[in-house]
Amino acid sequence: MEEKIIILDFGSQTTQLIGRRIRELNVYCEIVPYNKFPYGDESVKGVILSGSPFSVYDQEAFKVDLAGIRGKYPVLGICYGAQYIAYTSGGKVEPAGSREYGRARLGRFDHDNALLRDVRDNSQVWMSHGDTITAIPDGFRIIASTDEVAVAAYQIEGEQVWGVQFHPEVYHSEDGTLMLKNFVVGVCGCHQTWSSASFVDTTVAELKEQIGNDRVILGLSGGVDSSVAAVLLHRAIGQNLTCIFVDHGLLRKNEFHDVMHDYECLGLNVIGVDASEKFFKDLEGVSDPEQKRKIIGRDFVEVFNAEARKITDARWLAQGTIYPDRIESLNITGKVIKSHHNVGGLPKEMNLKLCEPLKWLFKDEVRRVGRELGIPEHLIGRHPFPGPGLAVRILGDITREKVRILQDADDIFIRGLRDWKVKDADGNETSLYHQVWQAGVVLLPVRSVGVMGDERTYERAVALRAVTSTDAMTADWARLPYDFLAQVSNDIINKVKGVNRVAYDISSKPPSTIEWE
Repeated sequence: MEEKIIILDFGSQTTQLIGRRIRELNVYCEIVPYNKFPYGDESVKGVILSGSPFSVYDQEAFKVDLAGIRGKYPVLGICYGAQYIAYTSGGKVEPAGSREYGRARLGRFDHDNALLRDVRDNSQVWMSHGDTITAIPDGFRIIASTDEVAVAAYQIEGEQVWGVQFHPEVYHSEDGTLMLKNFVVGVCGCHQTWSSASFVDTTVAELKEQIGNDRVILGLSGGVDSSVAAVLLHRAIGQNLTCIFVDHGLLRKNEFHDVMHDYECLGLNVIGVDASEKFFKDLEGVSDPEQKRKIIGRDFVEVFNAEARKITDARWLAQGTIYPDRIESLNITGKVIKSHHNVGGLPKEMNLKLCEPLKWLFKDEVRRVGRELGIPEHLIGRHPFPGPGLAVRILGDITREKVRILQDADDIFIRGLRDWKVKDADGNETSLYHQVWQAGVVLLPVRSVGVMGDERTYERAVALRAVTSTDAMTADWARLPYDFLAQVSNDIINKVKGVNRVAYDISSKPPSTIEWE
């Protein structure tokens, strides 16, 4: 049985980062809602309590009884988690004089404490809280302080319970990963055996047992997630997997043909369906981005359903759902950022059981699994692409002419990123494409004046978007070379009929999102 760390999610924006850092230590972990602890699961080795948007004394604050957890498992509370443990044990948590946010230094700490072992003097940590612990309960011992925060970290005497009021999971906490390792490996005793190879072996065995000789249907998108899910299932059940690839007409230039060829080379059994006429008809005149997503999601299900009914002996529906999709879609705060195309909304009449072999993986882990499976790098290294395709990169209503313009401009941009060679941090030659997390072109709902030859033009403007990131939770605009931007701009204006102006988006996430819609 795979040993695991359980992260109780109280709604923090950085909960996923805690999970990622632990996975990077080759230790398996699961994020569950604060009130859904898996009592009775013998594989649990330790528990982490996340941060939260609430204050512990708020009436609507998330509360959980820790009686069945403390004393049975090692516990680490982070920010709200630390404050909650202290507050419910009789301590005081009050609003800080000013919001404690940003870099701080551990000026005084217990070097011999198990959580802080090998942490460097004056180590930088990242604070992000409006409240602070002003009095600790009896039996609590302060093990670290900063100039502004007296109780930066504590341990309960005689218990394997710790609390920190900073965020060890974020990049700016210099020894944060070390602290998490001290807890997960040193205290909880996890063996650091979880890897892409072990995931493949375990998952293939589980899929064989789960599915047996049943037939499975999987909807392919051409992206990394569904491709890896398909190859993983193919390894487990072979030709009992039938994949359906729906072309909604909003893919990148030539993508339907290229991806179908790739899938055939991988030995997958794929049915390709050109349903672009239906999607364009149903999207006619629709400008609202959420409405566009819903129409595309509905039409996809209808087209997919029609093809799936032809496979009369199918018993399972497989999806390339990954962990961030599930966490965001099931956000315990109840706030929906955008609709996900592959979470929920399964047609009841299909009467199929759901199979999601990647549902516990983050995007970078999916890529590592894909490489372990031998999937070609040009498929594994592809940038994320929205499920609704170019529909959410065309601001306003959708027409075939707009899609044609955007496909041509996007093709020039992406090919340019692939062809432009640079040196990476180790001095090795790579392409700009592989230094960027995600890139694409946005067709703007404006026309601008231009001059081509001796004639005045009044044509469309496009915006180039390229960001760097590790997980898409936060992203910064990519500092692409000026010479590259000049060349791409010139190529688009000269070669794409209908475009006479190119802009570059230099906004980061937050406050902006990666996609414009």
